Parts: sequence; structure tokens; C-alpha cells
Amino acid sequence: MTIEIKAPTLPESVPDGTIATWHKNVGDPVARDELLVDIETDKVVIEVMSPTDGILTAILKTTGDTIVSNQAIGAVTAQDISSIEPENPLKTIGKEEKVPQAEPSNFSPSPSAKKLMAENNLTNDAVDGTGKSGRITKEDVLGAISKTELGSNMQGQPSGRIEERVPMSRLRSRVAERLLHATQSTAMLTTFNEINMAPVMGIRSRYKGEFEKVHDGVRLGFMSFFVRAAIEALKRFPAVNASLDEQDIVYHGYQDIGIAVSSPRGLVVPVIRDAANLGLAAIEQKISEFGEKARDGKLSIDEMTGGTFSISNGGVFGSLLSTPILNPPQTAILGMQKILPMMYLALSYDHRMIDGKEAVMFLVAIKELLEDPIRLILEL
Repeated sequence: MTIEIKAPTLPESVPDGTIATWHKNVGDPVARDELLVDIETDKVVIEVMSPTDGILTAILKTTGDTIVSNQAIGAVTAQDISSIEPENPLKTIGKEEKVPQAEPSNFSPSPSAKKLMAENNLTNDAVDGTGKSGRITKEDVLGAISKTELGSNMQGQPSGRIEERVPMSRLRSRVAERLLHATQSTAMLTTFNEINMAPVMGIRSRYKGEFEKVHDGVRLGFMSFFVRAAIEALKRFPAVNASLDEQDIVYHGYQDIGIAVSSPRGLVVPVIRDAANLGLAAIEQKISEFGEKARDGKLSIDEMTGGTFSISNGGVFGSLLSTPILNPPQTAILGMQKILPMMYLALSYDHRMIDGKEAVMFLVAIKELLEDPIRLILEL
């Protein structure tokens, strides 16, 4: 029996996706729930698993092809694979050729990548894996081969200037599109203020050990203080927590805080839902989980959708002063800079919906809450 492999159902906010990497070739045996293909969307990479044990008999959409919800992308013929002998990727190598010794690696190449590496005498260390958790894909091997050939062609030309042209990833393309839209379609302004972080630093230094012990290894960072301070300030200034829906301003009676985190694919903004109901430990736990998922490419579309207000922390990369760009349809975003005893905060906002006075007072509220952290506990 042949079973269609279909693209997953995508939410309304994600109209389509792109085939990123097939991890199996036609004719390969596959096990039920084994990873077959990665589909890249504007927000996340979705893994599609095999629906049954069998043989991959068709690939209908190849790398780079655009797909929509529930579209057929391949087929698997159900079969008992326990007696199938796996294909030896080295069988095409001549007897006189030397087979490269396998290098220890935490991430094994995909079957097609392994075969291509063997044919070109490449070891794991010679290829940078960009697949899930650093797995080496066929495209990674092809890229390594191209670089090797380019290097060979450039021998004897020390003054040559090497260029490499690669297609923009779907996520990077979407980020570029949204940032351009934000700068062209909003009346964006930025206001700055400085904060004395000594009180928060003192609390963290005094209680971080006990905090980690009581909360099962959750570390006390600075971000949770900023999230809590932002929540209290958003309650006072609802326009900063609003979003624009065509000609309507939507005022949200809850605070869903987007946290910008770095991933191998670029900057992503997962959302802490109902953040006002969470304490410092729960917020720190969520942020830690988001960071791990972002690195492993495990963030779900639901985790990346929505948000009423965002926080970007350029300070972790050493930024002393920068201007964050709005994340439409949100009306404001808070930019954190490098954590110092005296540090800067930046609030970018849409002047069409937020007056300058309101933006300044919002940032002053965050300043006062962080310079006197007891206010966060007492909700003053």
C-alpha cells in the first residue's frame, strides 16, 4: 500500500513553505516516525516524519520548491524493512581508492550526504552541518565541494578576491521584508533613558545561588526583571501594549511578551503567553527553553505567533546604544543594551498611536521599577 506524504497543516499566518532538505532518497528504507524532510516557513522549520515502515517511492517536491498546507510532497510504500539490507554508500569506490576514515562526530550525516562525502573523500570535519542539531545534509556537502573546487581554481592567484553567492534563507528574506515594511509604513520614533542597575545587580548577586537551588536549577538572570517591569508599565500605558489592525487599534487586556533570541537561522521572537501571571522563575525558565529550542530549530509556529509587546536584548552582543525596529502590528518594542551599573534602554514606538509623552513616561516607569525593585514585588 502506497501512502502519500503530505505537508503539515499550516496556520493562517503562514501561507506556504519551502522544501529545505530531504533526508532520504527514493528507494531508501524508512521507519515509522523517521525524519524524511524539513520544510522551512517564514517562522520555523517543520519536520515531516514517515507515516509507516516502508520504502520511499516518490519525491514530488524537491529542495527549493514551494508547498502549501496538506499538499502531497512524496510517497512511501508500506513494507517490512527488517530484512532489507541497507545500501553501502562506499560500494562505488574503486578497490585502489582509499576510503577516508570516519571522524568522530556528534551529528551523523544523512544517507545521501554520507554517500557524497565518500565519493569525494570528505570527512565530517571538512563539512559544516546546517541541518537539525548540526546534522550534515547533502546541500552542506555540495557547498563544501564547491569551496574546495573554488580554492583549487584560485591557486596561484593570491591577489584574487573570492566571492560566494548563496540564496537568502526564507526566514532571512521574511525578516528583511518585515523590517522594511516597519520602517516604511510606520511613524517610528525612539526615545532613550538610562537606568541605575546597581539595585537589581545587588539582588541578583545576593540571591542567585539560593534562587537556583529553590527553583530546580533555574538561573536568575536580568531579563526576568525587565519583563516584569515592562508588564507593570504596560498595565499603566495600554497604548504601548496595543496593535494596529488596518484602521482599528486593538487594546489587549493581557501581556504576551515576545523575546528576541538568536538562532542559527537568524533572529526569532518566541512569545511568553500571559506573562503577567508568571513570576521571575517561570519567566527565566521560559526564556531558557526558548533559547535551547531556537538553537536546535525546535520552536513551533504557535510559539512564534502573536505577541503584544517585544523586548530585544542587543546588549548580550555588546551593544551600548542601538535603535530596535518595530515588530508590526505591535506598536512598540523595548531595546536593552549592555548590562552595566548605568545602562541605556531604548523604546521604539509608532507615533501614529503613541504620543511622545506617553512613550517617555512608559520608559520612565520601567526605570523607576528597576531602580527600586521592591516596587515589582508590591506592584507599586
